[in-house]
Amino acid sequence: MERINPPHLAPPTGFSHAVRAAPGTLVFLAGQTALDGAGRIVGNGIVEQFERALTNLLDVAAASGAAPSDLAKLTVFAVDIADYRRHAREIGRVWKRLVGSDYPAMAVIGATRLWDEAALVEIEGLAVIR
Repeated sequence: MERINPPHLAPPTGFSHAVRAAPGTLVFLAGQTALDGAGRIVGNGIVEQFERALTNLLDVAAASGAAPSDLAKLTVFAVDIADYRRHAREIGRVWKRLVGSDYPAMAVIGATRLWDEAALVEIEGLAVIR
């Protein structure tokens, strides 16, 4: 995959402006929240819930044959954008620890609530397996 960040645009921080996928297999990753194996939301705040949701997404990706570097597009839904922004550095550290420094095309979208009322964040994505 080729990450595209035109120099005339604002430098991306924690995302890529575009990702061009080479021929491969598309894997559509359903939205993941901070659910544990028993179906309960875990995590006391946005950072802990982001880490669990991302871990769940990466587990699903791995089960599909996709590595973290194969992530092409992610959408993060957050019930409190201001809280998400306040914890952006911590969330970034979680990202780097679990995924590394390759960033897919990303968006963070505010949501009034998610399927599970206790969920603070949900992450869905698209991966391309080469």
